[in-house]
Amino acid sequence: MITIKSSEFIVGAVDKQQFPTTPLPEIAFAGRSNVGKSSTLNCLVNRKSLAHVGATPGKTREINFFLINEAFRFVDLPGFGYAKVSKTDKERWQRYIEDYLTAPNRDLKGVIHVVDARHPGLENDLLMAEFLKKTGISYIVAANKIDKLKKNDVARQLRTMEQAFSADIIPFSAEKKTGRPELWQTIEKMLNS
Repeated sequence: MITIKSSEFIVGAVDKQQFPTTPLPEIAFAGRSNVGKSSTLNCLVNRKSLAHVGATPGKTREINFFLINEAFRFVDLPGFGYAKVSKTDKERWQRYIEDYLTAPNRDLKGVIHVVDARHPGLENDLLMAEFLKKTGISYIVAANKIDKLKKNDVARQLRTMEQAFSADIIPFSAEKKTGRPELWQTIEKMLNS
């Protein structure tokens, strides 16, 4: 597992002209609002507040770039699918996400698609997975909030997710750090690909 020596916020970009230009490999975090993307990122780097975790869903309104070990970047994409923001905001966030994911000059190594293990197969999550497949971007699903499930529901929910996403699923809990070593293993493979 990668030892975290340094992690710092670089920039919150609202359009592609603000994306960092220094060539470094990147791992992006995508998911619905309130699914725990920022918490997942914080768990991975062992910091409570590198990525801002808001009490209100939909707080990540920019594409946030973080420099890790001065060697690669984590990219926290705006959450999608939260009902309490305007249609204009939703469309703008979707455009930001697509601009980033399809930018020709990024060294995007993969996407960690964070999905709430309690609600597998929601339409917005399936649309994101379909988009990632079409673009050929390497991705895995982090089944976050696995600790919120009853023990006898875990296997069933994971099977449902495997069928819905046709991707590798990593049972994960940002709160309990369940699945952290496995997620780091996957990130290392992505960075080395």
